[in-house]
Amino acid sequence: MWISVTLQADAAKAEDLSDALMEAGALSVSIEDADAGTDAEKPQFGEPGHLPTSLWDHSRVIALFDGSTAGGELAAMLAEAAGNAGLPAVPPFTTEEIAEQNWVQLTQSQFDPIRITDRLWIVPSWHEAPDPAAINIELDPGMAFGTGSHPTTRLCLEWLCEAVTPGCSVLDYGCGSGILGIAAGLLGAGEVLGIDIDDKAVEAAHENAARNRVTMRVQHSGVPVGETFDLVVANILTNPLCVLAPAIAARVAPGGRVALSGVLETQSQQVIDAWAPYLALEVGATLDGWVRLEGRR
Repeated sequence: MWISVTLQADAAKAEDLSDALMEAGALSVSIEDADAGTDAEKPQFGEPGHLPTSLWDHSRVIALFDGSTAGGELAAMLAEAAGNAGLPAVPPFTTEEIAEQNWVQLTQSQFDPIRITDRLWIVPSWHEAPDPAAINIELDPGMAFGTGSHPTTRLCLEWLCEAVTPGCSVLDYGCGSGILGIAAGLLGAGEVLGIDIDDKAVEAAHENAARNRVTMRVQHSGVPVGETFDLVVANILTNPLCVLAPAIAARVAPGGRVALSGVLETQSQQVIDAWAPYLALEVGATLDGWVRLEGRR
């Protein structure tokens, strides 16, 4: 049994209160948008070097305490945290008892098979494939990005379903879990290379490719890549896509195609302009505020 305490805080004090709650004895603390689900909700998107400047105007700080914590002890801990955070008093709060659960089963229940197209599904290992005749990628949520649920991943997978031809070569730049390269291999690509800056992602992509019986090279982005590819796909972030434009564009073979995502619709022109000296891009598709940019050499 645990006790979950939810406190209200403004943007200026949410992080201080979070740190103070941990020091006072909380087992974990998270911060959420108190206006989530309303018209006042404010989505935040951060990138390396361009993180949001502040939290939400109305934040919800959620702290988890041991269930054996008595009422008086809990009140003292909250008062201590409020004081250390520079607050004159404990903010308004609510408490809730959290019962012991099968957390593995609960987590798994949040991930169902994902239909990308009639031809392609993403299926966690604990589920039966809804369509055994389709191409089914077995992939579990892990430490690397890419389960098929995010709009940018879906946009790239849909593109691969249309673009991959038998025996073509594919580069997945910023491969994460390896989902795009694995999809390319299962769709008929002859040569697939995935590269990523994160060692954990390289390891995860290796394991996921092996699980799906896909021959896919995976390497760290620090290892030079000299060859070019018929298809290049990069689902990363706007700023890296702009900075890496010459490096990624150089990997597109003559007559080859490229698809980029991880880009908000409002950022699409920024990426198009950054790529203009190397390769012309245009908007190929949008989904839930995200965009897929496409080009051909």
